[in-house]
Amino acid sequence: MIYKLQTEKNIYFISDVHLGFPNHKESLEREKKLVEWLDSIKNKTSELYLMGDIFDFWFEYKKVVPKGFTRFLGKIAEFTDSGIPVYFFTGNHDLWVFGYLQQEIGVELIRKPVIKEFSGKKFYLAHGDGLGPHDKKYKFLKAIFTGKVFQWIFHRFHPNFGICIAHSWSRKSRYSKPHPEKTLKGIENEWLVQYSNKILKTNDIDYFIFGHRHIPIQHKLNEKSVFVNLGDWINNYTYACFDGKKLFLEKYPE
Repeated sequence: MIYKLQTEKNIYFISDVHLGFPNHKESLEREKKLVEWLDSIKNKTSELYLMGDIFDFWFEYKKVVPKGFTRFLGKIAEFTDSGIPVYFFTGNHDLWVFGYLQQEIGVELIRKPVIKEFSGKKFYLAHGDGLGPHDKKYKFLKAIFTGKVFQWIFHRFHPNFGICIAHSWSRKSRYSKPHPEKTLKGIENEWLVQYSNKILKTNDIDYFIFGHRHIPIQHKLNEKSVFVNLGDWINNYTYACFDGKKLFLEKYPE
């Protein structure tokens, strides 16, 4: 599906904040910094894209959600209450979003890659997990985790037990802590770059924007198309801004 938008304000993209990791103290420090950034851009934002793994873990029981993150959730509600659209892409850490964030803070949920058009430029947007070649083990696990049978079983766990298990999984994840695979080993070897080049064979895209890899990357795929990985808010504090003419990968604070 292709969406079109003409804007005179900026469009912002951010991913991989992993709120809740690795402990309450460090997560709270990053959350306050994130809210400070959101305050700084609010008056010049036409749309905001949260591109996955905003939470290190998220699961919605029928009457219970993970506690915490009140500063961030309140700030996003300010955006949506003032008429600024906020899009929440599910990542591999926060894929179990079922309705609370949409109903309570007004975000629009996106689970699959989308193509959007801003000021005549086409954007391919996705978190990035499970795309491209390789990583068959994760693709298999994702199919299980997104299945209704597994979700029904997990719902049967008491929240204290279920959330404890999930945090244990998360701490072992290669995506929320330093890992040898996070180093850039040649841009041509990046799976998402390979995936983008494949998409270009059948689609005319100006900007590919992904999260997931935690590495800030801005790379020209050809004369027209640019590949961007948003980095993270654990070590890099990077985000992308589109001003209607050009996309910039920036760091907060400058």
